[in-house]
Amino acid sequence: MAETFAGLRIVASAVPQPQTLHRRLLRAALRKSPFWGGRLRARAAVAGPPEVDDDDAMSIDNLHRFFDLNIGRWNGSFYQFDAHGRVLQDISTRLSVSTYGEDDLISLLQSLYIKQASSKISVVDEDDSESEWVEYKIKETNMFTVDKYQQIGFFPEEKAFALRYQTAGMLETVLRVGVLGEDDTGEESPKNLKIPSRKPSIVCENCLYSLEGNGRVRAFHIMDPKGVLDTLLVFHEKQGVPQALIDSSIDPESASSDRINALLGRWEGRSVTKRSGVYGATLAEADTVVVLEMDSNGQLIQDTISTKSGTSTTTTVNWTGSASNNLLQFDGGYEMTLLPGGMYMGYPSDISKCVAQLDSFHLEFCWMESPGKRQRLVRTYDSAGLAVSSTYFLESKVAVNWLVRRSAAEMGRYRLKSGRALHPHTGHSFVVARAERNSRDDDLDSWVRVGVRSDQFGL
Repeated sequence: MAETFAGLRIVASAVPQPQTLHRRLLRAALRKSPFWGGRLRARAAVAGPPEVDDDDAMSIDNLHRFFDLNIGRWNGSFYQFDAHGRVLQDISTRLSVSTYGEDDLISLLQSLYIKQASSKISVVDEDDSESEWVEYKIKETNMFTVDKYQQIGFFPEEKAFALRYQTAGMLETVLRVGVLGEDDTGEESPKNLKIPSRKPSIVCENCLYSLEGNGRVRAFHIMDPKGVLDTLLVFHEKQGVPQALIDSSIDPESASSDRINALLGRWEGRSVTKRSGVYGATLAEADTVVVLEMDSNGQLIQDTISTKSGTSTTTTVNWTGSASNNLLQFDGGYEMTLLPGGMYMGYPSDISKCVAQLDSFHLEFCWMESPGKRQRLVRTYDSAGLAVSSTYFLESKVAVNWLVRRSAAEMGRYRLKSGRALHPHTGHSFVVARAERNSRDDDLDSWVRVGVRSDQFGL
């Protein structure tokens, strides 16, 4: 056994040089077409990408805070999803995190333990009562790596961070050990197993901590060499007894309408944007409003309004799109995959187009841990693939009042009776009122919607 997995005790690689990603994706883009029709309109409503200044060194105090946030034993599960939010794999994991050294020489040590899949080849009298756990040592993190390689975007008060990797070697190992186990023959593309690309253009980790307990979710976007989504991977972890994703607010196999209905409505909150790799360098804070609606034809309309704190400067981004199962596709080339547990992950449909047009782009992770409240983390990249900023959002769903078919002035002639109604396309539930004319000679009664999301207030 030791010989079989000796090769697994390897070090996670550092991150890629941005120029390499730029050349790779630019060549891929130019092979497709010398011109591109239209620009990518789906962008994050955050501050523009700043230049990264090597003189802005991260503070040792915040490095210690980052380490303290991670230290401990994390038990949980590792999930692999396809673009439509279907669970492909579910693997038990343990993560042991500690430090050594002092002051600016301190380093973070991480050992990931993966529950090995049982062999399909049975051996007579062999005791299989205890599963084998295989260790994978992750490269240490220190003052040098967080700025130069991982480009960490850290939010100490909000307990969130984003970082990057050069390869998906660690993630591939989890899949091979957890799915194939001792039966792994080393094939590059094993049957019935989706292995991440060996040369991804981007591997991005976004981590959000629970607002209600000691759990966290680490979500990984992996984009293939051409800049298209390869796979989505999630660690759902907790210090102490692990909590499976199926026990969260939304079941892994829940209907797509349930997942999208949870996002529909008006969300208000605040955002903080920070420069990647520079701890405490806040670029902007803003008040945010996001309204996501679906009309009777199934078209999605999303309006994002961001007002910079202390100013009247407002940025508005309007998106339209469509939903196919758990995949939301917006005009302009941006997609969102709705996942179980109140999560979604957003990404460009083709990064090579952004590179060819010298456009920035962003990757997003959202976790709605409980109905009516969510956290989002947006990682913004320049056209060379350099992570230049990260933005954290904390938002709450708010009540929305409106009328259908009747104006506010007309309502004085009506007597209202409470009731309920369903959206004709999605089954989306609303509080309604029955409006009856006070005059016997007036037209027939009509229904008007004048309320809020009933599922938000338990009506």
